[in-house]
Amino acid sequence: MTDTGLDGLDLLRSGKVRDIYDAGDGRLLLVASDRVSTYDVIHPTEVPDKGRVLTGVSAFWFDHLGDAVPNHLVSTDVADFGAAAQAHADHLAGRTMLVETLEIVPFECVVRGYLVGSGWKEYQVDGTVCGIELPDGLVEADRLPEPIFTPATKAEQGDHDINVSFEVMADALGEDLAARLRDTSLLLYRHGAELAAERGIILADTKFEFGQRGDGTDEGEVVLADEVLTPDSSRYWPADQWAPGATPPSFDKQFVRDYATSTGWDKSPPAPELPDDVVSRTREKYFEAYQRITGEPFSTWHDAG
Repeated sequence: MTDTGLDGLDLLRSGKVRDIYDAGDGRLLLVASDRVSTYDVIHPTEVPDKGRVLTGVSAFWFDHLGDAVPNHLVSTDVADFGAAAQAHADHLAGRTMLVETLEIVPFECVVRGYLVGSGWKEYQVDGTVCGIELPDGLVEADRLPEPIFTPATKAEQGDHDINVSFEVMADALGEDLAARLRDTSLLLYRHGAELAAERGIILADTKFEFGQRGDGTDEGEVVLADEVLTPDSSRYWPADQWAPGATPPSFDKQFVRDYATSTGWDKSPPAPELPDDVVSRTREKYFEAYQRITGEPFSTWHDAG
């Protein structure tokens, strides 16, 4: 399901993965497609059921983290989506969340617990990650002494998020709101990492999005929004394959990244088509992530949807 165009529903915005529809009464429908992107460019080939995996994982985490911070999820039951949605029940089932409308904070709230990716590249040059000084002698995929908060600006589709300092975020949002977002992000990461560890998984890093109810001032309540702790927004590793010094395989679209890079693609549109074996292996990884995280086979969520 790459195109979620649904007659009778008002499409408000289409992102790399999710399409947002007006559900009326101050609510939205977030429909997770099967689109897959690398380097912020959407590939023309879908990964079947990817959107259902992302929705199922998000629903699991919204429920698990509900005592720590409020979130925007109202329902994943198509019966609650309104009359206009019922004609598309088969398409929406399992891949759609009915959510509150919020004033979204214009920053990605990134938490890193391990030294990997762009953070590892920066550390090798400057001994820092997003400007935060780290101890000498760390190696690739090392666990950091403490998780760190490294916000980023929210880019438009096709552009790249830009890492910024906490001070830049505080200047834009106010010190109080920025501090609450940082502290809440670190709290959520620790909760997520603890449960993941019980399932034999390392949560290496992740990013959160937040919104506010009411008038959007820094006095408003911080509400967890969008997706949460999914394989698209997080880096998960099998704990039994992790050792400092090399990045282990991850439960995400790494097969797609590796294939796209191998073609010599310059990371600008259009992205290359994906062969069947890359699609199949990526799909299996998403299924495995769902099962490892939730403790249930993906078929349970798929059938319930």
